[in-house]
Amino acid sequence: MTDGLRRPVTALTGAGVSAESGVPTFRGEEGLWRRHRADELATPTAFRRDPLLVWEWYDWRRRLIDQCLPNPAHHTLASMEETLSPFTLITQNVDGLHQAAGSVNVLELHGSIWRVRCTACSHVSEDYRVPLPDLPPHCPECGELLRPDVVWFGESLPADVLAAAWEAARRCRTMLVIGTSATVQPAASLPLAALRGGGTLLELNPAATPLSRHAHTVIRAPAAQALPNWWEAHRFG
Repeated sequence: MTDGLRRPVTALTGAGVSAESGVPTFRGEEGLWRRHRADELATPTAFRRDPLLVWEWYDWRRRLIDQCLPNPAHHTLASMEETLSPFTLITQNVDGLHQAAGSVNVLELHGSIWRVRCTACSHVSEDYRVPLPDLPPHCPECGELLRPDVVWFGESLPADVLAAAWEAARRCRTMLVIGTSATVQPAASLPLAALRGGGTLLELNPAATPLSRHAHTVIRAPAAQALPNWWEAHRFG
């Protein structure tokens, strides 16, 4: 089984995967909310200036995402994890749809919109309540402000998650890059690390990206349509 795939296998997913479930990408016109742009709200400066405004935006985003369900691409990746060993899923998405589909070994480069973190004592917990009962929310441990446990513009990615992602990219023999523009760093460099390590690269994206010329195989189609078909053809090698 799966002799047609070189293992270990690593997958990197971006906003395109979740967009097929109806999750807004918050780019272009979708990025506007009450005349504010996403890159004006998802910053430490914006939170210090007006935490209520930032939390109102995130509460609105959480309500939107709560209505979305995993699509066939999410479910296929969960199936791959069950079948392949070792298999690592790296995602730039914060919506939790990979876990909702059944994926377990998920490295969330940009955090999760369903976790909150204290700005004082660093207490972290999951909170799936929609809507949140109190805005802005406060820490149950120390009473200080909570913030979404996501990576904002100008912040560094969590060091432990990024280190694990680099390791998974370097050691994989097959890397799937699915639904990402391949322009946001450092995630965009992970496939190149896989190539330098001798890995085979598959890009699955409707549009060309800076990574396309490096990929061994390119599939120009939406992930929810193409990934299940690709997996069905390759799982038995």
